[in-house]
Amino acid sequence: MQKIPTNSSSRTKPELPLDLTGPHVTAGASAAHRLYQALCEMIVSGLVRPGEPLPPSRTLARQTGFRRNAVVTAYERLIADGFADATVGSGTFVAARIPKRAAEPNKPKVVLEAPKQGAFALGCTHIDERAVQRFRAFVGRRMRAFGTEHLHYGDPRGSRELRVAIADHLLSARGLRCDPDQIMLTSGTLHALRIVLSAILKSGDQVWCEDPGYPAARKTIAHCGYRTVPVAVDEHGMRVAKGRIAAPSARAAYVTPSHQFPLGVQMSMPRRLELLDWAKQAGAFVLEDDYDSEFRYDSAPLMSLAGIDRLQRVIYLGTFAKTLFPGLRIGYCALPERLIAEVTAARAALDRFPGTLMEGAVADMLNSGAFAANLKRVRKLYREARDVLAERLEVASGGALSVPVPSQGLHLVARFDPAVDPAVAAHAKQAARAEGWLLADTYSRGRPLPGFVLGFSGHPMPQLVASAERLARESRAALAAKGKPARRA
Repeated sequence: MQKIPTNSSSRTKPELPLDLTGPHVTAGASAAHRLYQALCEMIVSGLVRPGEPLPPSRTLARQTGFRRNAVVTAYERLIADGFADATVGSGTFVAARIPKRAAEPNKPKVVLEAPKQGAFALGCTHIDERAVQRFRAFVGRRMRAFGTEHLHYGDPRGSRELRVAIADHLLSARGLRCDPDQIMLTSGTLHALRIVLSAILKSGDQVWCEDPGYPAARKTIAHCGYRTVPVAVDEHGMRVAKGRIAAPSARAAYVTPSHQFPLGVQMSMPRRLELLDWAKQAGAFVLEDDYDSEFRYDSAPLMSLAGIDRLQRVIYLGTFAKTLFPGLRIGYCALPERLIAEVTAARAALDRFPGTLMEGAVADMLNSGAFAANLKRVRKLYREARDVLAERLEVASGGALSVPVPSQGLHLVARFDPAVDPAVAAHAKQAARAEGWLLADTYSRGRPLPGFVLGFSGHPMPQLVASAERLARESRAALAAKGKPARRA
């Protein structure tokens, strides 16, 4: 066997990531053989890179507790088998190419589809350049004044400064009066759902969910071990009476009352009061997702459920993903006082506390007026995009698509006649290479309506117009292929 040289300690790692007890090591074998097996496993699994230096034999002997002779023997076998190369005066290195016979079987590749960003994709936002400049300035100022609060574990609810700013915002914008102690910062609505439900429910408990409704919320609730109960939605919002029949013992209800997702209806006041009466009688809680309440185009919205209820049975969920940008990963929930301790304990058990670096900058945006100014400017852009998209879809489709113009929110629904097969929408969407969702995909149990859920926020106007005309054209073609000509406006 080839004599191995001594490595220069200045070019080596202090320790190797060796596993000397795993299934790849033969129990009872000699020290040299066990070390050789551990080194082979380390190399073929990619824990060290090709060409990377191995430590001197004395260093590895100290790390493993083996005699130096055992290390030298193991290195000699690595070189002989092609796992390592040795150069006198330079040292021993992982081979540039690992022998094929030692390579692991090919593993199946996990392919994860990235979120779409094209026209009609939901969840895209625009932030005004002036707001970007202000935010950069706030972040820079906060970083220059880097404080000790970032060096310690913090309050599971997040910084009090931002919670105070959010409480002020909720009072002025949504008529919701709450103490900052009732607010918890999260990384978004779905994160808040996980935390809150883990504190108030037991595994297997039932949760009412709107049908059609927000698929991501349904998946999150089900993934956490709770049973989702689809409850039909009409022009007044969730049909509470249907929920009472389907699951009278449900422990919670998830709703989007200000701008129902996806249909866009606003829950009527009688229906809101009916839902709150049920929650009080059943000892249940209502999770109010108010995700786009800031984007009201025609009139002031109804008071939030939490504002009507005064945070007795309602848990309010909000986010800055739409009002600023998704990359912040900052959302929040407002809790009934009775739940503060339980939900805080659940948060501490799940991920301890939220990140602190961006909290101060977001508080500055709220307190300085930059947040409100940005909302005012982008609301105008979104209103224009909404109107143009609705008009182009109806005109270009020759009346095949009906597009109610929503008074709030960042998406609209374009529908075919209810008698049309939902497969027509699927064919048209695929042919048009359109983003957004099929309306049918938001249903759990009810008979799906044929149509599309299309986002209009955060997209360039020329792209929206071109995509609208293409989707309208393909919708007419899909209808004709089914033998049903498009209606004329």
